Amino acid sequence: MRKNLPVTSNEKTFPSSVKLISVTDKNGNIVDCNDAFVEVSGFSRSELIGQPHNIVRHPDMPAMAFKVMWSHLKEGKAWMGLVKNRCKNGDFYWVDAYVTPVTANGQVIGYESVRSSPRAEDVQRADRLYRRLSAGSNLPKPWYGPTLIDIS
Repeated sequence: MRKNLPVTSNEKTFPSSVKLISVTDKNGNIVDCNDAFVEVSGFSRSELIGQPHNIVRHPDMPAMAFKVMWSHLKEGKAWMGLVKNRCKNGDFYWVDAYVTPVTANGQVIGYESVRSSPRAEDVQRADRLYRRLSAGSNLPKPWYGPTLIDIS
């Protein structure tokens, strides 16, 4: 698991009207992104393109969350959930992510992620869940339901 450090306790927010968009190849390497993603992440476009998308992974995110995401995507299904990301300078930002497979001629060639600013109550719920997962808590199965946003 990638461990991006250092981290700060400073949260970066962005308006609900802003969408952070990125496109990856089928291995998760960024092939394109919009200006909003560049601005919020703090990385330059040239630092993002060609890198694994987990360049913005925050160490507070449990591996299980991404295991669930990749399970859905590899089955050709879209995935939706809350993710805590890390800015280049160590600050963090939360996103409400919707990730879909991109296909050509019936084959998955990559993934597109559209992320928006989540509601505060959803962030609080996801943060509690992720802390439990990181601590190794036994959660009822299926703990994730169709998305990580649906978790109580």
